[in-house]
Amino acid sequence: MGLQFVSVPTDVGLVVAAVTPVGVVATSFDDGPEFRDRVRERMSPFPDDAGEPDTGEVGRQLAAYFAGELTEFTVPVDWRLMSTTQRRVLGLLFESVPYGRAVTYGDLARETGIPARAIGSIMGSNPIPIIVPCHRVVAGDGLGGFSGGAGVESKRRLLTMEGHLPPTLF
Repeated sequence: MGLQFVSVPTDVGLVVAAVTPVGVVATSFDDGPEFRDRVRERMSPFPDDAGEPDTGEVGRQLAAYFAGELTEFTVPVDWRLMSTTQRRVLGLLFESVPYGRAVTYGDLARETGIPARAIGSIMGSNPIPIIVPCHRVVAGDGLGGFSGGAGVESKRRLLTMEGHLPPTLF
């Protein structure tokens, strides 16, 4: 199978990306056999892609992002593990919400015609967090939830790193 993994140590965990010859298909805040096995299982119905995944560039961009040196990922994304609705919402997020900005669940709901609660579920099931920036979707009255890494604390750290939130004292 044309699937490889690359890990990058960060201040929010050992971030891992699963990469196909098409692009990044999944990421996680915690590298481990469970994540890798789950991605392999989800990829099993798909035919093998020709070519070798470019894990080097994915690793470089993730490291640069967490070092504060990269504000836009240019690695290709492999969307195949998403439903049509997920792809529509997450694709809009990926294309229209840049580094340092945030939108609300309600904003995405109005833009897509999908209810805000469903938007929250789509964000929670995003297979490519960080690169497809579900952390940039916030509640109208606060941060909202986050299922990656250490939960809302990871979301807060990413939004602070991007300059959307001010640094905290502790």
